[in-house]
Amino acid sequence: MTADIKLEKYRSELPEAPKPAGVYKPCLIVDNFLYVSGHGPNRPDGTQFVGKVGSEVDIEFAKASARQVGLTILSTLKENLGTLNRIKRVVKVLGMVNAAPDFGSHPYVINGCSELFAEIWGEEHGIGVRSAVGMGSLPGNITTEIEVIFELI
Repeated sequence: MTADIKLEKYRSELPEAPKPAGVYKPCLIVDNFLYVSGHGPNRPDGTQFVGKVGSEVDIEFAKASARQVGLTILSTLKENLGTLNRIKRVVKVLGMVNAAPDFGSHPYVINGCSELFAEIWGEEHGIGVRSAVGMGSLPGNITTEIEVIFELI
């Protein structure tokens, strides 16, 4: 089953691809690599997941936020590439968690996105290298922000 066919399952959860909120491109192709700028957890209704993990929201809310970031990234890929089938593999995920100073489960939170990508492209191609880090704040108090590097076919 292709990535585009797997994406159909999530159609109702996909937000519109976000427009840049500053001076940057949502994604950029260099050679066989697609670099995706940091994305936030945009919902289809235009709202976002907000709140600092460990003090304002719980870990399951944060994991759902990371999953929603993954869905937002999929929208950007679809809009800019026309198809997810041009993606050969996930190379690198950088997940940023808006976290209280004593919060330490950043990898668990970012699994929300990584598990989604593994479902779309399979474990062999949907899981790449990854960093999951805590931040003192994120724009608009969003709960998670993620950027990704993909290899193209």
